[in-house]
Amino acid sequence: MMPKNTVCIWYDTEAEAAARFYAETFPDSAVHAVNRAPSDFPGGTAGQVLTVDFTVAGLRCIGLNGGPVFPQTEAVSFQIATDDQAETDRYWTAIVGNGGQESACGWCKDRWGVNWQITPRVLTDAMAAGGDQAARAFAAMMTMRKIDVAAIEAAVEAARRG
Repeated sequence: MMPKNTVCIWYDTEAEAAARFYAETFPDSAVHAVNRAPSDFPGGTAGQVLTVDFTVAGLRCIGLNGGPVFPQTEAVSFQIATDDQAETDRYWTAIVGNGGQESACGWCKDRWGVNWQITPRVLTDAMAAGGDQAARAFAAMMTMRKIDVAAIEAAVEAARRG
């Protein structure tokens, strides 16, 4: 049964490919249903994949093949919390290495234009701590593309030492 609230993500034509990639890449992810258009529609024909019901890292989503009218922007992104550098590297490499592109401060974009933040918990913990820890972690992060966990940990330790 579909939950009362889901996130709808607009794709040009490849919602199913994106959902299958997410299901293969992230734990607690799956493709639940692929729904085809029951008849022709503006820009498409009966039988084409219209929507895909999927879960990515525990979040229920609908992928809509809506055409090129509304491209993705950084205004909406998935934020994936990671526990260490290996997990950070694994997700970053999966997204960027599959036709995606790097951005700044832990952000990257998948080949379908969906934006991701691959964010180690050490960074979010430092930001939540506030004060000098947050300031130093933030300054370190601002120099990065993929987050370097050791550099964030060093910034936090420097703040603790004063």
